[in-house]
Amino acid sequence: MKLSDFDYELPEALIADRPPATRGGTRLLVLDRKTGDVADRMYRDLPELLQPGDVLVINNTKVIRARLIALTETRAERELLLLERHSDTFDPHRMRAMYRRKLRTGQQLNVGSSQVVIEEIHGDGTATISSTENLLSLADEHGSVPLPPYMKREADQSDIERYQTVFAEEAGSVAAPTASLNLTDEILDKIKAKGVIVAELTLHVGLGTFMPIRTDDVTEHVMHSEYYAIPATTIAAIQSAKKNSKRVVAVGTTVTRTLEYTAESILQHEASNDIQGEANIFIYPGYEFKVVDAMLTNFHAPHSTVLMMAAAFAGWDHLKVAYTHAVESEYKFFSYGDSMFIC
Repeated sequence: MKLSDFDYELPEALIADRPPATRGGTRLLVLDRKTGDVADRMYRDLPELLQPGDVLVINNTKVIRARLIALTETRAERELLLLERHSDTFDPHRMRAMYRRKLRTGQQLNVGSSQVVIEEIHGDGTATISSTENLLSLADEHGSVPLPPYMKREADQSDIERYQTVFAEEAGSVAAPTASLNLTDEILDKIKAKGVIVAELTLHVGLGTFMPIRTDDVTEHVMHSEYYAIPATTIAAIQSAKKNSKRVVAVGTTVTRTLEYTAESILQHEASNDIQGEANIFIYPGYEFKVVDAMLTNFHAPHSTVLMMAAAFAGWDHLKVAYTHAVESEYKFFSYGDSMFIC
């Protein structure tokens, strides 16, 4: 299976680099993965596409303002980009960060009135940093939103609110679970009123989401790891749905990979305890889905791991047709763009 197979033509004008004027005001392409039929809808129509008894699973991770500008003793700028949170024993006073420009072990940098110490420099462009201050609190006060590089702009005030879901709770991601950026309280209320169960999990999205695949043989790619936690209540809801022939609907690729990575544990688990760990599953065509029955997702970049996941779920032939339709119909692509419901 070749990376070069997963390609399509995307005019740059269709890449959304700003959030839509109104949250929830985007378009929604509906793709029937059995027939390949597509239909044009609006994101706010999502409640109409769900059925009583469905379990809609959302990712409650919260994006941190991970990009910090620190000053050296000579007031030269150094950029630090905090990396995603890992493990349930996370220490907010000691984190790993990507950096730009030269650093040295033991160096002290100033962020606002606080000091950050460079504890260790690694060989991959990252360093371990520490502070007597809570680094997440420091980022919240002095940091900026780490927008995806394809937006080609600095984050502004609007991104603080809009590059975050309305239900974000657990701080630790450096990229948003973008399929749910347009979910509003009103849409969620309509979904619940229809008898759909809304369940949560946490997966802290890492910068690896944007890392390119560097081998043309897809099977040789090594996926990055991301921390997840699934509450016992969510596990029980999924087990009940499966028992009663109801659908498990994943909101986004982050939810999909979490549920599929933990499929065996979920389906066989005594639903009295949470489960947590590090997920590194790479899903591409040929994979057999075990938990997820429908997926809400955005449009993804050519050659990306998330495009391959969508291709595995919908079938690449069907997905190519849907993407061609989306381009011809001038849907907006990527994080702030329109979405697709694959069912």
